Amino acid sequence: MDVARQAGVSMKTVSRVMNNEPSVAEKTREKVKQAAKALNYTPNLAARGLATSKSFLIAMLYDIPSPGYTINVQKGATKACREFGYHLIVEPLDVSADDFMVSIENMLGHLRVDGIILAPPLCDNGDVVRLLNQRGTPYVPIAPSANHGDIPIVKMDDVKAAREMTEHLIGLGHTDIGFVKGNPQHSASARRFQGFREAMRAAGLRINPDWVEDGLFTFKSGVEAGDKILSGAFRPSAIFACNDDSAAGVMTIAGQKGLRVPDDLSVAGFDDSPLADSVWPRLTTIRQPVQEMGYTAVKLLLSKDAEIIETSFNLDHALITRESTAAPKQ
Repeated sequence: MDVARQAGVSMKTVSRVMNNEPSVAEKTREKVKQAAKALNYTPNLAARGLATSKSFLIAMLYDIPSPGYTINVQKGATKACREFGYHLIVEPLDVSADDFMVSIENMLGHLRVDGIILAPPLCDNGDVVRLLNQRGTPYVPIAPSANHGDIPIVKMDDVKAAREMTEHLIGLGHTDIGFVKGNPQHSASARRFQGFREAMRAAGLRINPDWVEDGLFTFKSGVEAGDKILSGAFRPSAIFACNDDSAAGVMTIAGQKGLRVPDDLSVAGFDDSPLADSVWPRLTTIRQPVQEMGYTAVKLLLSKDAEIIETSFNLDHALITRESTAAPKQ
């Protein structure tokens, strides 16, 4: 009531503004927001929920070993939730656990969330997707392997990005390039390897199968994969790892073997997580718009603007060159 009085509008208009409804003039919306700020007014979620049959809660479900990726998705999603007057609940899950699906069902029953962000690899889990569709719970998948019918998705072009990174290494003069794959449960892993293959093939370069190893998007798997690649009679002059955590693992094992990065071995990663700018030498990588993915996913869940509800949002990436890559020794 005080906000309505100070803004000179009706209580119904205040309610529309607080619920981010589109049918309010921008000038009026700004007037209400300024009045609410001046009065230190904070909407009560419980009261709003009773009035609108909403919980004003968005859940982010993930099973990702890379903390940098998860944190950045969460940052973007949190920012969007705040703009829309919602709160974000982050639910870590273990797909391999016996009570995996029970955990999701319990969460949906107890919290009555208004929407869900499905981070990879959950975005490709058929059981999870079927459950959400059966319950009619709105969701937005991030980086799924395929479209989900009319459900909007958020992604980037992993094939193109991996191709660009491989072309960067080739452009420096590298012809002997190894590759550390990501977790096979993540569809992005296969797409990044595809981009690597395409760039090598286009340059007329052979991929040595002894220099391609499986990884799990973890530092430990990067160490193990790098150890296998670098223990042969011949070794590559560069290794492209499927994410920054595994690339850091490759750099560590290279150092243990007496190899200097990038003098003896160039190493490239993927994601541009905080780790990429913390290790030394700093990591050449692909900047994935992870925060923007989280932000866009929430916006798709909550926006009432029909113009942004499309079947797919393909966000841009960037090649970030740092000190971990250089021309090979002659």
